[in-house]
Amino acid sequence: MAQESDASNVVSVAIGRWAVAASPSRLRTLLGSCVGVVLHDRAAKLGGLAHVVLPDSRGAVEHPGKYADTAIPALIAELEQAMRGKAAGRLVAKLAGGASMFQVGATSTTAPAAKNIGRMNQEAVEAILASLRIPILGRDLGGDGGRNLMFDPASGRVQIRSPGGGEREI
Repeated sequence: MAQESDASNVVSVAIGRWAVAASPSRLRTLLGSCVGVVLHDRAAKLGGLAHVVLPDSRGAVEHPGKYADTAIPALIAELEQAMRGKAAGRLVAKLAGGASMFQVGATSTTAPAAKNIGRMNQEAVEAILASLRIPILGRDLGGDGGRNLMFDPASGRVQIRSPGGGEREI
C-alpha cells in the first residue's frame, strides 16, 4: 500500500493508502483536507498511518484506504496481523490534517451551506476511533493549509511541518 522512498527507511504513504512500519522505518505523508490517522502500539514499537480522503465509503469496496470507515479497519487488521492478534486495547491514535482546502456544494442563499470536507473527515475519524475505544493522544487538525506528517514507530513521535509554520510535535 505504500512506497519505500530512500535508504533512510522512510516510507511515503500516498493519498488513499495506508502502511504499517516498525523501527527503524518511519512513515510520512502530505495532508490537506485529508486526515492522517496514526495508530501506535508503544510496547511493540509498531504503528501505522492511513491517509483518509473522504469520510464515508457509502458501501463502496474498491479503494478501502480512501474512506475513514474502511481505511481505519484495514489499518487495524494489518496491525493485528503484524502483532499476531495482540493489538486490541493497546493502540493509541494521533491525528493531523483536515484543513479546509476545498468547499463542496453551492454557497448561495437558496442552496445548502457549503460542506467542509476537512471537518467532515475529522468528525468521521474521531467517531470511528471513539466507537473502537482507541484514545486520541494528539491532534493537529483544521486550519486552511497543508501539512507534512512524519511518524516514528519506535518512539510514537509525530512531527508536523506546515509551509511557513515551522515544525511541531503531537
